Amino acid sequence: MKPAGTRRVVVTGIGAISPLGNDWATVQARLRERRNAVSYIDEWDAYEGLNTRVGARAAPFELPAPTYNRKNTRSMGRVALMATRASEMALADAGLLGDPLLGSGRIGIAYGSSSGSPVAIGDFGRMIAEKTTEGINATTYIRMMSHTAPVNIGVFFGVTGRVVTTSSACTSGSQGLGYAYEAIKAGHQVAMLAGGAEELDATQAAVFDTLFATSVRHNHAPQLTPRPFDAERDGLVLGEGACTLVLEELDHARARGATIHGEIVGFGTNSDGRHVTHPNSQTMATAMQLALDDAGLPPSAIAYVNAHGTATDQGDVAEAAATHAVFGERVAISSLKSYMGHTLGACGALEAWMSLEMMRNGWFAPTVNLATTDPRCAPLDHVTGDGRHIDTDLVMTNNFAFGGINTSLVLRRWSD
Repeated sequence: MKPAGTRRVVVTGIGAISPLGNDWATVQARLRERRNAVSYIDEWDAYEGLNTRVGARAAPFELPAPTYNRKNTRSMGRVALMATRASEMALADAGLLGDPLLGSGRIGIAYGSSSGSPVAIGDFGRMIAEKTTEGINATTYIRMMSHTAPVNIGVFFGVTGRVVTTSSACTSGSQGLGYAYEAIKAGHQVAMLAGGAEELDATQAAVFDTLFATSVRHNHAPQLTPRPFDAERDGLVLGEGACTLVLEELDHARARGATIHGEIVGFGTNSDGRHVTHPNSQTMATAMQLALDDAGLPPSAIAYVNAHGTATDQGDVAEAAATHAVFGERVAISSLKSYMGHTLGACGALEAWMSLEMMRNGWFAPTVNLATTDPRCAPLDHVTGDGRHIDTDLVMTNNFAFGGINTSLVLRRWSD
């Protein structure tokens, strides 16, 4: 076995559920159309005091019978169902579905969401408010708990390796990928199921609504929002989905003849240590530099950065300053949240997958709705219009979360 730190970590399986579609052909077509997946959420009209009405639902997905039956899904809310189905697709893509490796202890899970299913959380909230346990059963907590996604994935597929729960809001998915990468690189596991998931719910919209961070101006024109980095942006739009990547040690993948989709070569994460909701551009920049240092690369090696790009007032300004501090004005940058909203726990994994695919295809999607860059944002080379053809082997994807948690991943195009 290779010494720690010299092992290479490749992507051998991908499974996703997203507002733009559940396979790359569908997603790419939507990106090329420059058409977002944001719509008016009628159910939110029932909530007094909730201002935003826009969101991005996940595309329809199947739960094939008899695999998904009442018995083995009763512990799953929507977030765990999406995570499990995405993981099943990723394992199938990797050629590992039903493989003895899953129960060997040599493959683990690093996966997260902001929380469990809000409906189950509400059942306990009702218990507190009404002093009754009516509606609570043996699986309510399993559906509610923050590690519902990785635990349900593990039980469903019989995974006996380590489980890392990355419940860190907007960095849940990217930390899932990063910690899985580190576990393989250090030799603790030969493969990992990694990623994140989130379901769309009014309670999550309310979190950002109370901070005046949601988009409300375009409730009746959803196609015009969100607007990352735009001078006229008025806040984020929530989305939902799930994405699982099978990460694997290179020699192990080669030995079994696996198809390799790409490679993770760098990961950086840190925390602001200053404020739970006000981003810190200095520590954001440090996270990017940590990822570059881990990959052994200078900033000039990166041709494209997938921005966190939430379209919030403070977030976009801080992120632009951080990106400029590391790369200057030369690196191409765009935000996929302009198409599918902020999928919270899923965004880090979904955006890593889409960034990898764009790099493989040599075409990078523009930020839609970016008409006039906010002059408060540091100057960057924003990809707009019809997108951009870039032939590169290296891209970076960044995510930043409440609590001041910052993550950065460096991905390499595979060529053997």
